[in-house]
Amino acid sequence: MTDHPLEGRRAVVTGGASGIGLACARALAVRGADVTVADIDREATARAADAIDGHTWVVDLADTEALESVVLDTDILVNNAGIQRVAAITELAPDDFRLIQRLMVEAPFLLVRAALPCMYERGWGRIVNLSSVHGLRASAYKVAYVAAKHGLEGLSKVTALEGGPYGVTSNCVNPAYVRTPLVEKQIGDQARAHGIPEEEVVEKVMLTETAVKRLIEPEQVASLVAWLCSEDAGMVSGASYTMDGGWTAR
Repeated sequence: MTDHPLEGRRAVVTGGASGIGLACARALAVRGADVTVADIDREATARAADAIDGHTWVVDLADTEALESVVLDTDILVNNAGIQRVAAITELAPDDFRLIQRLMVEAPFLLVRAALPCMYERGWGRIVNLSSVHGLRASAYKVAYVAAKHGLEGLSKVTALEGGPYGVTSNCVNPAYVRTPLVEKQIGDQARAHGIPEEEVVEKVMLTETAVKRLIEPEQVASLVAWLCSEDAGMVSGASYTMDGGWTAR
């Protein structure tokens, strides 16, 4: 096996300036891909791209109207960008619900739509959608996030069906809680929603359903993403790969 199995391939990673996205950008670059880091944070995007000798795309993916005319000439698309809101249905602002659907369902659709023509022309493509255990299971107080991840699952499967004849695969990766800024930022909201102290959130909320009682590391998720982008995964499509410490085994 070559040390650079993705040599000559171009990749776009959304939300690539931090957390899982940054780990994915690094993993793809190490394997030889020419990586574009797409993120809204200009300075963090530049730092991430410089560290892997990659490219920057500073973009607000929630501005979906602007994405309608985008053309993505890439071999690999990793849809990772996302946010979280923790609140009961009766307390969640409708604009927050709409924002999460735009960013985490509509934007991936538009990016897939923008990338497929060039992938079809070359007869090769890899689309990896960072879903979640919440794309397969629900949790209270996360209606917008759970709805969006379930929608992303459907998008991924339809893409797999349409892309298969053209050599394009599409898959979801479904981690439980990962040690990222996104997870750390929701600890306070989770504590308020569940009525428990912040120091109890990880044990009593985030790890309560898993058999393996620890947070996932971003690099572990990135390793699976990178494999799904490889030639070895050429017959893997329309799948949802759990990395949830046994959560969905229940």
